[in-house]
Amino acid sequence: MPFKKTILLGVCGDSAAGKTTLSTGIARILGEDRVTVICSDDYHRYNRKTRAEKGISALDPACNYINIMEHHFDLLRRGHPILKPIYNHSTGDFDPPEYIEPKEFVIIEGLLPYHTKALRNNFDVKVYLAPEEELRVLWKIKRDTTKRGYTEEQVRASLAKRVSDSSEFIQPQQSFADTVVTFYRPEELAQETGSHLNARLTLRPTLPYPDLSDVLKEVSNGQELVTSTIRRVGGRLTEILDISGRISRDQAVRIEDVVWSHLPDLEHLRPEEMGKYSDGNEASQSNPLALTQLFITYHLLVALIELEKDKEERRRRVLG
Repeated sequence: MPFKKTILLGVCGDSAAGKTTLSTGIARILGEDRVTVICSDDYHRYNRKTRAEKGISALDPACNYINIMEHHFDLLRRGHPILKPIYNHSTGDFDPPEYIEPKEFVIIEGLLPYHTKALRNNFDVKVYLAPEEELRVLWKIKRDTTKRGYTEEQVRASLAKRVSDSSEFIQPQQSFADTVVTFYRPEELAQETGSHLNARLTLRPTLPYPDLSDVLKEVSNGQELVTSTIRRVGGRLTEILDISGRISRDQAVRIEDVVWSHLPDLEHLRPEEMGKYSDGNEASQSNPLALTQLFITYHLLVALIELEKDKEERRRRVLG
């Protein structure tokens, strides 16, 4: 396999699962001048009008140029530029393509980034977003009615048509993720859709994770604000990290302190604030989201350290 020159993060999930919110927050932590963010949904084969005529949804791989995605992801991994298509969600048609030169980190978000082995092999870290389904529906209605010009009835009708495609093509990609992120509502806050949602991270044994056992006990202090359990999921022992929406900023910062302590040479990247998101037209902040973004960023920074070691070893070999 040719030598890689960038760090690739995949963020996969169904429509309105929170992919852009997660990607934007991670890019802020890493430094937006060091990150290229790409939406793989730009690789649709048909515009909205043609999809309607053919009776095919954007979730179907047959509606996307998977082979071009494979080629472009490989080029990005090796540090080469691409001429990326652009799908305009407002018009439902295509805009002129964009010339993209990959930066140090590349985040690829979308519906089908893990659909083939050739696609998956390019990623250093793979995340799948699987929020509570009713919550995702509410997010999609809010987004599409405030930003894309749809009515609530149109959004619900579109979701109903996509149920089988989601089940067949999108959801199976969970099995390939290193981390599955599920935001869900606390029992006592059945109407919550934002800052006080709980977050559950399913951490599969495919990546190294910082040891948080001591600080989790201290932060929770008997309140079960953050809990860690080991379960067998899909035949593998898996850590389940649950973060309560009731966790305070001070408590979240103490966990952040421990994570950054595992990256002493990179702590200068630590931002003053994390977990920002757009709630309609308003800006909000979530502590569980902040911790989720940080845990994923941790893996990217570990991958960067390993890549720099690899580069240095190659230089030594060249110099003899």
